This record gives sequence, C-alpha cells and structure tokens, in this order.
Amino acid sequence: MTRIPLFPLNIVLFPGGPLPLRIFETRYVDMVRGCMREDRCFGVVLISAGREAGPAETYDVGTTARITDFHQLPDGLLGLTCEGRQRFRILKKSVAKDGLNLGEIEWLADEPAVSVPPRHARLGTLLGTVLPQLGEVYTGIDMRLDDAAWVGHRLAEILPIELPRKQGFLEMDDPIQRLDALAPLTPVPGA
Repeated sequence: MTRIPLFPLNIVLFPGGPLPLRIFETRYVDMVRGCMREDRCFGVVLISAGREAGPAETYDVGTTARITDFHQLPDGLLGLTCEGRQRFRILKKSVAKDGLNLGEIEWLADEPAVSVPPRHARLGTLLGTVLPQLGEVYTGIDMRLDDAAWVGHRLAEILPIELPRKQGFLEMDDPIQRLDALAPLTPVPGA
C-alpha cells in the first residue's frame, strides 16, 4: 500500500487529463510544497457528499495528479497546472493534524493499449476537432486519437454529463467498453 495526500474536488480527473487549480487553503499550499520538494503526486477524488472546503465524503477511485507548472495568480492565490496520471483505489482514509485528507491506496492496473475500433473512429475525429477549441488547458496536449483509453478519457472529461456518471467511466477498466458507453452520448456530425 502507498499513502498519498488526497484532494477532494467536484471534478473527475482522468489519466492524461489537464487540471488547473487555484490553491488558497494552508493545508493544500503545504501539500503542494511537499509534492514539489519530493517530486510526488497527490490524489484527486470526486466528492460524493459534502463540500470542497470540507468536510466531504469521496468516492474510493481517483487519479493521481502531477504538478507540471505553478504561478501566482493576479488575486495572489497559487495557480497550478496539473496532469492526471494513474488511477488508484482508496483502502483506508485518515486526516492529518492540519486537516489534509490522506489515503492508503492500491494502484489500479493501467488499461491495455488498444486502438480505437473502426466503429468508433468518429470519436477520435471529433476530439481532434473539438479539443483545440477548448482553450489553453488543451494547448500542446499530445493527442493520441487512435488510443481507445485516451479517447475515452478525453470524451468522458469534456462531455456535459453528471459527475457520478463521469466517475463510472473512470472506474471502468475496459477502454472499448467505455467507448461503447460514450458513443451514444456524443454528437454525430450532420445529425
């Protein structure tokens, strides 16, 4: 088991996905310092009940986030640019003295590298068109439009669907099954 700091949010972070954050609470500023100093990730988990400021209950499956850049925002807060890395399952939760949520976790296996099947080729094409239009969080992203897991993760994160359903897509282990479930939710050009 591995112990990591947890950041409960009202967002589902997928592997390879962008995560811009504004940090203002002392416990999270300290967490960021520790992550930067020790070159480690923190876990992002979706809130199932409660608030981001706490207290909050979370789902058990989340994704680690690696800090890729930081800067001071005009309002004086700390701005972070993070990227989703690996999925995990929380086995045991605890809270540090400073209020930081901690989790003892097990790593979930990486999804198999499989190509997007021909029946879902339009999904990769759709992403190739849409992602560049979504602003700077997707600027410079390495588009892997033929990778079924990558395509499914990007679609699940950008589609306007309810958070518990996004969480279900995160928890799926089969990238083709995820595409099969996402395909009916995506717009068909000319329809």
